[in-house]
Amino acid sequence: MTADGAVPALAAEGVTLTYDREPVFESLSLAIGEGQVTTLVGANGSGKSTLLKAFGRLLAPRAGQVSLSGRRLSTMPTRQIARQLAILPQKPLTPPATTVRELVSRGRHPHQAWLRPWTGRDAAAVEAALEATGLAGLAERDASTLSGGQMQRAWIALVLAQETPLALLDEPTTFLDLAHQLEVLGLVRRVNQERGTTVLMVLHDLWLAGRFSDRLIVLAGGRVVADGTPWEVLTPATLREAFGLEAEVMPDPVTGTPLVVPAAGSGAGGPPRPGRL
Repeated sequence: MTADGAVPALAAEGVTLTYDREPVFESLSLAIGEGQVTTLVGANGSGKSTLLKAFGRLLAPRAGQVSLSGRRLSTMPTRQIARQLAILPQKPLTPPATTVRELVSRGRHPHQAWLRPWTGRDAAAVEAALEATGLAGLAERDASTLSGGQMQRAWIALVLAQETPLALLDEPTTFLDLAHQLEVLGLVRRVNQERGTTVLMVLHDLWLAGRFSDRLIVLAGGRVVADGTPWEVLTPATLREAFGLEAEVMPDPVTGTPLVVPAAGSGAGGPPRPGRL
């Protein structure tokens, strides 16, 4: 249960997860409430993607269980899960000889059955996803010819076309320049607000995480070291514990959300971009 007694969208109960046989989390319990944008952050190797995979049934726990809307994930049919949960993995593989439209259309597969062929609703969902991600003009292009940023937007379009109440996004801004990072995360926020989609994502950039998330969960050392709103979580003490970073946190002059400013001398290559970890 969440703090208000509601059934969570996702829950891990006493979960133990391993990567290459090494334990990443032991007896971890964590609930993701409905209707929010929740972001997992942490240093490299903290287990963010491992945990996201467990929530998407891409990785089976060694112990404990993961549930989706109160149902044990391991007992649910794959198609039923795919109608409720869309996943954008960190490094998705693009099928050969596939147009952008065909790729995005794969998001409708969970809704198909031999008694339910392709419908106007499916076509409308694909067109809306292409428009929302700025890919309508590239719909007939071979997906293999896209730039890295365009390809990432195509995968996000597939997730949007799937029209699930829950979306898991593993580093959705990979390969995108800053303008497109803001565009994509703005889109994620609009989908959350307009459709009520619950979003759980992994981000490295603390500035973006603080700007576009309702809740941040900081992972380090196989445990949750901080969990709350961006202002509750992004504190100098937490940054020091989770990232080994000395930094100040101040309001972003545009949004008022937390802006992480590393102390002078942080990093080996001169002052890093604020919040990029």
